[in-house]
Amino acid sequence: MVGMIVTGHGSFATGITSGLKLLAGELTYYEAVDFLQEDSLDILTGKLTAAAGRLTQCTGIMIYTDLTGGSPFNVSVRMKMEQPDKISVIGGANLPSVLEGYMSRLSMDSSSAIAEKSLNAGKNAMVQFEESALAEGDYEE
Repeated sequence: MVGMIVTGHGSFATGITSGLKLLAGELTYYEAVDFLQEDSLDILTGKLTAAAGRLTQCTGIMIYTDLTGGSPFNVSVRMKMEQPDKISVIGGANLPSVLEGYMSRLSMDSSSAIAEKSLNAGKNAMVQFEESALAEGDYEE
């Protein structure tokens, strides 16, 4: 099975994890790593390394980060560069992308295939509400 790590600024990872548990139940082969205000890059690196260490029995590791180009993303990319065949990194994650990745692991063992499904789910879940859409019946109760 592919393991998962969710990381991001502040309590992003904890928040996504709370929503994921509500939707998917108790989580397995899953780690949440918050990058708190008082954390240095060394502390973040240690937290992510420890989380990956707890997933060594997994065939691969998907790391979902909040902000592409931010510190959690950059540290995750460095980890991927050290283990390119084991780690995949997605930046700009949202709850739909993480949920899709988590559920896809049950039937898929390819990090790249899981990443593709996650990216599509995250992108497709974003919409802008328009009152005209409500009038046309696109949004029903």
